[in-house]
Amino acid sequence: MKKLEQFIESIILASRWLLVVFYLGLAVALALYAVSFVKKLYLFMNDLFALEDTDTILRMLALIDAGLVASLVVMVIISGYENFVSRFDNAENELSWLGKIDASSLKIKVASTIVAISSIHLLQVFLNVAQYTTQQLMWLTLMHLTFVVSALFLAYIDRIMAQTKKDKGDEH
Repeated sequence: MKKLEQFIESIILASRWLLVVFYLGLAVALALYAVSFVKKLYLFMNDLFALEDTDTILRMLALIDAGLVASLVVMVIISGYENFVSRFDNAENELSWLGKIDASSLKIKVASTIVAISSIHLLQVFLNVAQYTTQQLMWLTLMHLTFVVSALFLAYIDRIMAQTKKDKGDEH
């Protein structure tokens, strides 16, 4: 019976390597998104002198938004691989900029990035306010506030968990 248990456990443990397919797929999607970014940048450069100030700001916000999304994807790929698949061998110096991100802090960083992306999108909407109905503006604002409140709750829960771990550590 013990051999069966060990066999099942080895299969379950090995199944984490299936995540590599997802991380490689995200890397391919990131490369495709980079092509899309270059296209946006090229069009922006082509139209630069014909654009009004508001349109220039909107195009720059779209580029910032793309940069945040790309950063989010990289963060998920690297920290997800590190946390769930395997540690990077001999990459300590290369990944020092990322820090030690566990699953909990990754959630906070993802939530913060989503709030930033949502903020930029909402700013783009408000710069084009004439194109939206009052009801659309209300729903977009409520969705953004939902992201903000969710991020705050995640941060609060993370803080409570960290304090609980610290308190348990002080008991020993």
